[in-house]
Amino acid sequence: MSDDVIRIFDTTLRDGEQSPGCSMNTEEKLQVAEALTELGVDIIEAGFPIASPGDFEAVRQIARRFGDRTTICGLARCRIEDIERAWEALRDAEHARIHVFLATSSIHRKYKLKMDKDQIVRTAVEMVKRARDLCPDIEFSPEDAARTERDFLCEVIEKTIDAGAGTINIPDTVGYAVPPQFGELFAYLRNNVPNIDRAILSAHCHDDLGLAVANSLAAIENGARQVECTINGLGERAGNAALEEIVMALRTRRDYYGCTTNIRTQKLYPTSRLVSSITGMMVQRNKAIVGQNAFAHEAGIHQHGILQERSTYEIMRPEDVGFHGTNLVLGKHSGRHAFRDRVRKLGYELDEQTLNRVFQDFIELADKKKEVYDADIVALIENRRGLDHPETWELVGFHTCAGSPHVVPTATLELKRRGDDTIRRDAAIGDGPIDAVFWALERITGVSARLEDYQVRSVSRGKDAQGEVTLRIVVDGRSYHGHGVSTDVIEASARAYLQALNKAIADVASGRFSDADRKTSAPSL
Repeated sequence: MSDDVIRIFDTTLRDGEQSPGCSMNTEEKLQVAEALTELGVDIIEAGFPIASPGDFEAVRQIARRFGDRTTICGLARCRIEDIERAWEALRDAEHARIHVFLATSSIHRKYKLKMDKDQIVRTAVEMVKRARDLCPDIEFSPEDAARTERDFLCEVIEKTIDAGAGTINIPDTVGYAVPPQFGELFAYLRNNVPNIDRAILSAHCHDDLGLAVANSLAAIENGARQVECTINGLGERAGNAALEEIVMALRTRRDYYGCTTNIRTQKLYPTSRLVSSITGMMVQRNKAIVGQNAFAHEAGIHQHGILQERSTYEIMRPEDVGFHGTNLVLGKHSGRHAFRDRVRKLGYELDEQTLNRVFQDFIELADKKKEVYDADIVALIENRRGLDHPETWELVGFHTCAGSPHVVPTATLELKRRGDDTIRRDAAIGDGPIDAVFWALERITGVSARLEDYQVRSVSRGKDAQGEVTLRIVVDGRSYHGHGVSTDVIEASARAYLQALNKAIADVASGRFSDADRKTSAPSL
């Protein structure tokens, strides 16, 4: 294979956000878009503008803010209203792309679209032309291409290229393909579509059989020069191909693939953590590249080998992906300059105000812990990001009581209301101290919620390690995520629950609603 640059098309904000419980508000999408831009992603699929007012606004703001640094893409069905809405959201971007799709497989033609082949071709061509009249960069996807008859797929691709599509994406919509078959499909298209040299071939794979990354790499071997993927492999059902795995496979095995990307790999781990924190989808410990165990060596023979020569058991260096584990770096007497330097080495660029706040959090943590690790600092940064926006209620203090067998778990809380600085106190009982805290928070804020997911993990090691709590609640049918960090897991739980409640309160006050509740016909290619 030639030494080519593979374009990375990230769809975390579109396909990834469609994972159940992973909806993001506009502010959160802007944070992710900024991280993707810093990561070096070539194309960011920012959303499906016609799906909801929230999606439209997010795409528009991302296009305005980052469209001069990377290509911002909006998805559209083969409908005039979709295409025009996408262009309206994208038009302020210096680099914009409209991604048009239409299903082509016999299953979709018969049962979903109820259209014959001629209608499919005619509609696809007409809508690609319409999109091309508005925007110079057009991508076309024949949805469920992996299960489409090859002669018909070639016809659709040839005619949409003639109509103005500069990128042709081949989706394995339901994760049905296997690597040899999917790779051979790309080879077939290159040999049987007469004008294929006028377009870039792209792969979009789902992970229903656990083969999304393998299928994407097989496509690259056979001529694909764009890969569509998501951070942490987020996506509907079992997810999409994981960006970090594809990028590091190409980098680590460049001897085999002969390809590179524009990704700044040192930012992979921080970006993974950010997306995990915002969506509430924790990364499994043994996940490739960005899992906590990715660079851990427990077996004695492995540890001995690593000490003698890292390449015995490591094919990648932790620093190549921005991984930070249990390195002891700072103490309570460390100065601001040393702290700023460490933050930068961990891959974070913070404005002066945020840096000062995180530094104060660090000083407070250093008073509680004897040893502060890289992972602790990252947790403080991510926690501060979640706090640095107006919140209706602020936690002032709390007290809990619990025991066995006859002590009734209780919690007493003090919250301060933003604006008038009103202090409210209340108490509640529960089936444990954390449950009691949650009930007390609801009593004070006046918001009734249902806890859907609750996860707690240790940030670093030791008895005094910080606990990181991630949770998801449902208020009036809408999902909200919360994140909290503290050496006291009850405090971390309280902060996470209050953060989620504050998001729900903000939505009601502004008239916003979670995009997940208002999206219509959001597709999964």
